[in-house]
Amino acid sequence: MAKGKDKKGSEVVESLSRLLASSYTLYLMTHNFHWNVKGPMFTTLHTLFELEYTELALAVDAIAERIRSVGAPAPATYSAFQALSDVKERAGVPSAKEMLKELVRDQGVVAESARAVLRAAATAGDDASEDLAVQRIQVHEKNAWMLRSHLD
Repeated sequence: MAKGKDKKGSEVVESLSRLLASSYTLYLMTHNFHWNVKGPMFTTLHTLFELEYTELALAVDAIAERIRSVGAPAPATYSAFQALSDVKERAGVPSAKEMLKELVRDQGVVAESARAVLRAAATAGDDASEDLAVQRIQVHEKNAWMLRSHLD
C-alpha cells in the first residue's frame, strides 16, 4: 500500500484515525464507568468494564501503530480525538443500566468505524488494515453482546 500519500491511502489513514479516536473515547468512557458503577451488579460490571477497557488500551496502541506503519502521524491529543471520534462523551454518572445501554450503543459505533476502515483498506489493497478492522469488528460485536446480555 502507498504510504498514506495517495487518495486511497489517505482514506485508510482517515478511517484508522477515526477508529483510533472512537476507540480511545470508548476506553475513557468504559474506564469512567468502571470507577463509578454502583448497585446490585457492582462486582460483575466493575469486572466486565475492567476487562473491556484493558482490551481497548491494547487496541488503541495497535491502531496507532498501524497508522504509523502506513506513513502517517497518529492523532494523539484529546482535542484531536474529540474532533475525530464517532463516540461522544457524556457528562455525569448514569445508572448501571444506562451505562450498559450507552456502552452497547458505543460498541456498535466503534464497530461501524472499523467497518469504514475495512472498506477503505479493501479499496486501497491494504490487507493488514483490513485484518485489523475485521479483528476490531469481532471484538466490538462480542463486547456489545456481553453487555446487552446484562439488560435482558
